[in-house]
Amino acid sequence: VSSAVVAFAFARLNWPGRNLVFGLLLSTMMLPGQVTMIPLFVAFHKLGWVNTFKPLVVPSFFGSAFYIFLLRQFFMGIPKEMDEAAIMDGATPPVIWWRIILPLSGPVLAAVAVFSFIGGWNAFMEPLIYLQSSDKWPLALGLIAFRQRHVTFWAEIMAYSLLAMMPCLLVFFFSQRYFIQGITLSGLKG
Repeated sequence: VSSAVVAFAFARLNWPGRNLVFGLLLSTMMLPGQVTMIPLFVAFHKLGWVNTFKPLVVPSFFGSAFYIFLLRQFFMGIPKEMDEAAIMDGATPPVIWWRIILPLSGPVLAAVAVFSFIGGWNAFMEPLIYLQSSDKWPLALGLIAFRQRHVTFWAEIMAYSLLAMMPCLLVFFFSQRYFIQGITLSGLKG
């Protein structure tokens, strides 16, 4: 939701410095995660968030540069005449975002939701850094711990890997029609 709000501001609203701020946002995607790893750990440690789920959940509320870019590009493809007609009817930018832009953006929102779910489900490095007690580890860390603590039982590891992969497959299976709609919509010329 936060990425969609920021993308709307970049795509549909005119404000001074918009392109400069968007360029800065895109430049954050060029920073490798290793550069911010230690400062983030220090900040989360000072907040008392180490060994809690907060460092894994709270940063996602502030959006992702990739998702903002993806949503902005889709929002820019929606005709501005729809905004102008809504303004003539007395709509404000939040109403335009909620009643016009979001309902038309189902395919890209589904793509962002699937990417976000799969990224969170398969997260390895962040839980390894922030979660110290093994009872809070996600499946990705549990699989590695299982492999390191016991003799390598390949059949069990493959079974656990299949179980860990099932939610991602199910999410993709149930949302694939939105991807097909997105491909269909992007192929139309108006």
